[in-house]
Amino acid sequence: MRVVTFGEIMMRLATPGRLRFSQARELELTYGGGEANVAVSLANFGLDARLVTRLPANPFGDGAVSVLRSHGVDTSFVARGGDRIGVYFLETGASQRASVVVYDRAGSSISQVAPGEFDWAKVFDGAGWFHFTGITPALGPRVAEATAEACRAAKEAGLTVSCDLNYRKKLWTPAQAGETMTSLMEWVDVGIGNEEDAEKVFGIKAEGSNVEGGHVSAEGYEQVARTLAEKFDLKSVAITLRESRSADENGWSAMLLYEGRVHQSRKYDINIVDRVGGGDSFAAGLVYGLFTGRGAQDSLEFAVAASCLKHSIGGDFNLVSVAEVEALVKGDASGRVQR
Repeated sequence: MRVVTFGEIMMRLATPGRLRFSQARELELTYGGGEANVAVSLANFGLDARLVTRLPANPFGDGAVSVLRSHGVDTSFVARGGDRIGVYFLETGASQRASVVVYDRAGSSISQVAPGEFDWAKVFDGAGWFHFTGITPALGPRVAEATAEACRAAKEAGLTVSCDLNYRKKLWTPAQAGETMTSLMEWVDVGIGNEEDAEKVFGIKAEGSNVEGGHVSAEGYEQVARTLAEKFDLKSVAITLRESRSADENGWSAMLLYEGRVHQSRKYDINIVDRVGGGDSFAAGLVYGLFTGRGAQDSLEFAVAASCLKHSIGGDFNLVSVAEVEALVKGDASGRVQR
């Protein structure tokens, strides 16, 4: 069975060596994007993963397709058209200096997608799961309509649908996000969010948590998860709990409400190489666990461990295997040389 994702893959231009934008004289080019990151993770885990997107027919679009194929992602439904690929610039923070992302994605190929462009019945043939994020409908009203079309077709085909809320304040306002995401959630089975998504998108705040101060409360987020599950009739709700002590050091854990029962993961203290894509790697790990029939607790532990490892890898993609994730889940966190 196949997992299908729908969203934008962008060109990432990052300053090397944690330089500031004003210092850099060269930029490192890689590719990434929410749903693309999930697809790459799932392909690395051995699943049949397909990304549906739209890219320009130019060398940068070709480069994105080539990178996806090199990681085993099915690109047979990547449409070609439009004039440009979306770009984001990354200045990686250090210590108490936060990382900075600057988008240059207005007018990108996927932002011009309209309903009817993809034959979703063919896209979902042989698939069992569909995943999207809140970033995709934020790209414009027509993309939001295409996302709704995809969700409707997925449910009609009997797929499980997951959504990572992924609120991005540089793309839309809380009011815009709330209106659009509320309409999309009627098709969602598994909701995923972080410490601010539920509050920014739906106005649901966790009691006893101070995100800016680096403190998150699993107990507070249990009520958030239950509220989301009841409001949108969700089978599962997962919330990542990031304790941001600095740009280099985070506490990382998550909770999962599954069929009314709360599960809490182990917490990892991580030293960060690159946190971009951390949430996507968690989503991919959770999808992998649930899709392959692991229990709720095992799926949650797998997702948190997979994301923990992603923070040690440069670039958007989580280039780890199932065996590496399982070793961490079993307690092998020593980082000793493998030989």
